[in-house]
Amino acid sequence: MFKSLAQVEKYCTENQVKMIDFKMIDLFGRWHHLTIPVGRLTEDTLRSGIGFDGSNYGFAPVEKSDMVFIPDLSSAFMEPFMQLPTLSMIGDVYVVGDTPQRFDQDPRAVAHKAEEYMKSTGIADLMKTGPEFEFYIFDRVSYEISPNSCGFKIDSKEADWNSNQENNLGYTMPIHGGYHAIPPHDTLHDLRSEMCLLLEERGVAIKYHHHEVGGPGQLEIEVVSGPMLEMADKTMIVKHIVRNAASVKGKSATFMPKPLFGEAGNGMHVHMHLFKNGEPIFYDKKGYSGLSKDALFFIGGLLEHASSLCALTNPSSNSYKRLVPGYEAPVNICFATGNRSAVIRVPDYAKAPKSKRFELRNADATCNPYYAYAAILMAGLDGIKKKIDPTDAGFGPYDINLYHLSKDEQEKIKSLPKTFNEALDALEKDQQYLLKGGVFTSHLLDVWIEKKREEIDEVCQVPHPAEFGLYYDL
Repeated sequence: MFKSLAQVEKYCTENQVKMIDFKMIDLFGRWHHLTIPVGRLTEDTLRSGIGFDGSNYGFAPVEKSDMVFIPDLSSAFMEPFMQLPTLSMIGDVYVVGDTPQRFDQDPRAVAHKAEEYMKSTGIADLMKTGPEFEFYIFDRVSYEISPNSCGFKIDSKEADWNSNQENNLGYTMPIHGGYHAIPPHDTLHDLRSEMCLLLEERGVAIKYHHHEVGGPGQLEIEVVSGPMLEMADKTMIVKHIVRNAASVKGKSATFMPKPLFGEAGNGMHVHMHLFKNGEPIFYDKKGYSGLSKDALFFIGGLLEHASSLCALTNPSSNSYKRLVPGYEAPVNICFATGNRSAVIRVPDYAKAPKSKRFELRNADATCNPYYAYAAILMAGLDGIKKKIDPTDAGFGPYDINLYHLSKDEQEKIKSLPKTFNEALDALEKDQQYLLKGGVFTSHLLDVWIEKKREEIDEVCQVPHPAEFGLYYDL
């Protein structure tokens, strides 16, 4: 948005901005923020940054936790949910020293290095990324974990379970019956439209929005693709806008992959295509589904590293409650055209050279988007450099519903990890492709694995309500 402090100052004066809000992402993918009066933003702020405790972001040990963030003026946008006019911008993390140095665990730094590595290979100079955001809007959410009680309760006015309520008007959504539902069944259309307008005003271009499959308030917003690092920023903005716009209306939004038993889960399908000197490199009229050799090699890299990628694209224990056979969430490590049961789907409708692309369907929004998008790029580039042909490697194409195959045929297709622990095991064994060009570091991946195993251990120690039904009387 801005290139200089003078431009920021002019904008703030013209728009009566009172506060500057800085947003920084932690290791796990959550934004934190710090706010200063507008007059405190100076050249020294842009040069030396503002100090903070990096240990509270999951980045560094307590004894070496002093860090600074330096705002990126180009990331600025007007914050729509604060009472005073507030300009928000994203901060980059630096290590304290005579001259601040970029912190190698900083998610934005990792994404930037991935883009630079891509350029250094000569393969491409731009990866466009286009995520699809699925989320639920609930009217009430409560949960409890205590020694004598454990569970959660969710309510949605759209849900079929409310069909017997006295004030119900008969337009509830059946289970799995929400796809492209129309009002009065779709009670959330206006809220989605408000979200999309807020996003458009902040530079996030919207393709469309609609009600998704999940009956109790599952929605989707799909955005126009853009440069990878920029789209990681916009992923954070989307989640921020969605959550806060829902909160203003007295509702709650969640991108959690599987918040409801027996209902559709929330994915974040990631579309991608590469360009060099403005020309697409994934298109070949004579290739399979219009894809070039490099496109197929990129797919080969993604599928070859699919299990370890899951540790970054699906980094929660809840992710693997969505990735189960029989639903649209894919578990089969293969590719196909127009087939939603494959990990890689080539959209059949995207036929023009510059729109020729494919999507990775297993990812979800519990990921840190900077790490996830960077890892996707690194896996694909590894496939191109090693010329991993996905057909020769046994990954397809499978242009059929994989769940209609016989059991013996299904067993020939490799599956994604069934648990988060399996994904982390895969990342421990398969990470060299991430380390190329110094994009990820071994230390960062070690920290990630350690912290995520702690999360898994915490969940595993809590008695599950289903266990009472299974074991209480034994």
